[in-house]
Amino acid sequence: MSHSSMLKKRRQHQKAKQILAGESKRAKRLAKLALAGPAVKKEKVKKEKVKKEKVATEKKVKKVKPTAEELSRQEKKKTAPAVGKKGAS
Repeated sequence: MSHSSMLKKRRQHQKAKQILAGESKRAKRLAKLALAGPAVKKEKVKKEKVKKEKVATEKKVKKVKPTAEELSRQEKKKTAPAVGKKGAS
């Protein structure tokens, strides 16, 4: 028997052995399942979600006193509009 044919036989033997081992494991697993009987599923219990009510809160707005510069700008704006318009004569 040549070396290559010997290797080929070994591969074939390993393959057959692997297939038989897989089948025996599968048969064992199926037998175990058959002994256990039909699977019984547990019923899922849904928990009721509790909605949290939002409490309405009033936002307090702090009034900031304008500085002297801002006050002077506001006064200029009030007096300036009549100067730059056309037809205001």
